[in-house]
Amino acid sequence: MTTTRSVDFISAQAVSAALTPARAVQAIEDALRAGLDPAGDFQRTVLDVAHGQLLVMPSQSSSSVGVKVATVAPANPGRDLPLVQAIYILFDGNTLSPRVFIDGAALTTLRTPAVSIAAVKPALLRASTPLHVTVFGAGPQGVAHVDTIADVVGQTRQIASTTYVVRHPDIARLPPQAHVVHAQSPEAISAVERADVIVCATGSAVPVFDSRVAKRDVIVMAVGSHRPDRREVDSALCARAQVIVEDPQTALREGGDVVLAIAESGLTAGQLIPMKDVVTGTSPLHADRAVFFKSTGMGWEDAVVAEAIVSGTLDAT
Repeated sequence: MTTTRSVDFISAQAVSAALTPARAVQAIEDALRAGLDPAGDFQRTVLDVAHGQLLVMPSQSSSSVGVKVATVAPANPGRDLPLVQAIYILFDGNTLSPRVFIDGAALTTLRTPAVSIAAVKPALLRASTPLHVTVFGAGPQGVAHVDTIADVVGQTRQIASTTYVVRHPDIARLPPQAHVVHAQSPEAISAVERADVIVCATGSAVPVFDSRVAKRDVIVMAVGSHRPDRREVDSALCARAQVIVEDPQTALREGGDVVLAIAESGLTAGQLIPMKDVVTGTSPLHADRAVFFKSTGMGWEDAVVAEAIVSGTLDAT
């Protein structure tokens, strides 16, 4: 005789209530410092379906197994629907019984900037002067990166300004107080020139800014694509920056910013810095050089933050 039990669903609102951005960053750091090696993670599976893509991102730890199932529907923005939609399933590591379902979009919006900020945190905290942040893209990831930076730097550094550079300012859905400029305007160039931090969250196939006008020690994070033929930053930035990736082999397979820069510039695969080495202090960052983090997204990141969300939900009950 078998019995079934209901599996709880953690909504987007519950995700936000369970875990702050700073706590999500800490969960990523704690996992890497405890010995988690992104190189041992499962590969993402990408399947072309009739109206877009189906992505399957599994991972496992000593206590759980999890998988995010996501869809990418290019026509959805025109339908006033999200481009990316997802659900996350967390299973018990021993019995493989489902433990909980989590809103996948909310999980992704929380974990992606948490990974980015964990990867560049030593650079963010190396000074106390106010930060000027420039964001390319009008989607939730750009806003979430700004929120995570603000939550992490706290009293150490204030955000002096935030500028969103977008192609269609008239339809951009951004916070009411956001400073928004057109991607082709002189104001966009000025935003790059003064930026201490640049976030690229566009999915663009070509570089979204000219890195020659960026500061020598600029911090850049690119999260918009997991395809080897698309990039948001140019080869010139990769050639002069300290290039951090989640896992070198994954970046060489899926990170177009890195793949194309290696083909075009002096960047080599051996120069790629695994983010775990930054987090654990094995690879200190030089204060006088640019820092570039290229993220493709990996299953272990969802698993780590999902576990922290479940813990936070239990703590709240």
